[in-house]
Amino acid sequence: MEKTNPVNNVILIGMPGAGKSTVGVLLAKAMGRYFLDTDVLIQAATNAGLCELIDRHGLDGFCEIERQYVECLDITNSVIATGGSVVYYDSAMKHLKQTGQVIYLELPLEILQQRLDDVAGRGVVIEPGQTLESLYERRKPLYEKYADITIHTAGLNHEQVVGKILQKMISLL
Repeated sequence: MEKTNPVNNVILIGMPGAGKSTVGVLLAKAMGRYFLDTDVLIQAATNAGLCELIDRHGLDGFCEIERQYVECLDITNSVIATGGSVVYYDSAMKHLKQTGQVIYLELPLEILQQRLDDVAGRGVVIEPGQTLESLYERRKPLYEKYADITIHTAGLNHEQVVGKILQKMISLL
């Protein structure tokens, strides 16, 4: 594994509800870095919510929009929280990995099920009729494939997750 560089980004991946956005803000504050949430970027740039974009363009169309926005990112010294479906696109993940460390916030399915009572209302890229369990099973190997660091977040609050990330990153220096 490469040593981290202080100008490199920290990229958070994981399932919807894993805490990427909340942890990302706290991590950026702790590291003195800019914070970018790719879902918010897409919503601001398109002037539409995630659910609206999925309704308008379909799942494949939304994923293509997400891929394009992620591949156009040209920032450094930042913490980036990604949409959960970004791992579907090898080109987007390769681009992100070139800019910094990818950290997978891993949370067991049982906890995700408690947190995500309205998957469709969150703008999650999920096929009609697909369960959260099957979505989890599809994405988990992809998160593991692209992760430089995995943080098991079950039983931890957001501040503790930030602490674990910082510990792991320091150990790579």
